[in-house]
Amino acid sequence: MSDGTPADLFFDAAIGLLQRVREEEAEAITAAGTLLADTVAAGGRLFAFGAGHSSLAAQDVVYRAGGLALMNLLAVPGVVGVDVTPATLGSALERVDGLASAVLDSSPLRAGDALVIISLSGRNALPVEMAQGARALGVRVIGVTSVAYAAQTESRHSSGTFLKDHCDIVLDSKIAVGDAELTLDTIPAPFAPASTVVTAALMQATMATTAATLADRGIEPPLLRSGNVDGGHDWNRRVMTEYGDRIFYRH
Repeated sequence: MSDGTPADLFFDAAIGLLQRVREEEAEAITAAGTLLADTVAAGGRLFAFGAGHSSLAAQDVVYRAGGLALMNLLAVPGVVGVDVTPATLGSALERVDGLASAVLDSSPLRAGDALVIISLSGRNALPVEMAQGARALGVRVIGVTSVAYAAQTESRHSSGTFLKDHCDIVLDSKIAVGDAELTLDTIPAPFAPASTVVTAALMQATMATTAATLADRGIEPPLLRSGNVDGGHDWNRRVMTEYGDRIFYRH
């Protein structure tokens, strides 16, 4: 590492990545936000899925103050975060063929909906099959991934393909293979991952685009307010009543 504290260097790396996605993914973010707005306007439902730490960015847009009330988490037991023991089980489940099909068969997803699939590497069976299966159902798919993995690693799916190969729109997080931004002579491995920071920002930028696009069309975006501000609960109750048939995290 060069001059600066490790904290300074991490912030510099994260800010640099955010600047890259802001500049290089602007068109894709607009397209993704427009796709979600089209889905909402047409009466469709919105879902987000991520496995392991990729689930953090998916969870960040579900039931969130300032966020779209219609965004639902498509949860796969055992792979949402690191809430299983051993934690390595979640990583193993991502490589299991057929798991995505079982999840989709029991999910409320249907033609006309939209699904955001978040996977840093996009190389495991679960996100690849999730995208394949969702599109076969007539669901529009947005993939949030690091395209670099497709160029520098091999797919773990029998098709030899990656998540990016089965999406209507791809948002590239620009994260380097290995997801570690810093190195130090006294530490034998690279460290300081930035994928959560960048991916969460990509998701929120897309949500902001969706809300603004709906407003431009004369449609009030179904946004949630904080329950910690006066009137927040009443506002949310109205939104959830109006869109109750498209909100699944209450059941």
